[in-house]
Amino acid sequence: MRQRKVKNEEERLEALSVCFIKNPEAQKGRWQEAFGNSKPIFIEIGCGKGQFLIDKAKHHPEINYIGVEGQGSVILRALEKVQSGELFNILFVNTYIRDIEDVFGPAELSGVYLNFSDPWPKERHAKRRLAHSSYLEGYKKVLKQGSTIEVKTDNDELFQFAVEEFKASGLEILEQTEDLHGSQLEARLITTEYEDKFREQGKPIFFCKSQT
Repeated sequence: MRQRKVKNEEERLEALSVCFIKNPEAQKGRWQEAFGNSKPIFIEIGCGKGQFLIDKAKHHPEINYIGVEGQGSVILRALEKVQSGELFNILFVNTYIRDIEDVFGPAELSGVYLNFSDPWPKERHAKRRLAHSSYLEGYKKVLKQGSTIEVKTDNDELFQFAVEEFKASGLEILEQTEDLHGSQLEARLITTEYEDKFREQGKPIFFCKSQT
């Protein structure tokens, strides 16, 4: 659901520009310069208010993280959380990425998180799903060999679709479960806002981790 524009949104985003990339296309091939180091870079496409990625950044200072979120009012809340926590290994981009190769260069990334993406349930909208093969081919081009793509969702149909698309795209399935929090997989330890909500409702969380 689209969020309402918050008061003074643009001014508040400007005040948090130290961890906010306004023109991500201009960073293509130079993202390590934005962080000022050569650590591996992972991105979350559709990071929401940032709970998952911020916790990742806290637990893994050896990794750089980029949160991509199209809604300014939502990403503003993520930026404010980062500012209060003084994290230096996380950046945010306020955009909808149509073609990931417009923003990242070849082998520039080490991992992609697709957490609770829009399932686009109608078959005619299948190409809009972020796990569709057309997107996967783009991810593969900007990921280093041996990098990972992870999916978390509460939607069984989207999960099954993602697994089949991974296989069809030549990705190796490393981990797969239809009940993440009933498993011992490490991915259960750091959660998203949606994940916490769905767990409270008793819904199982589907998870798949693939490798390029």
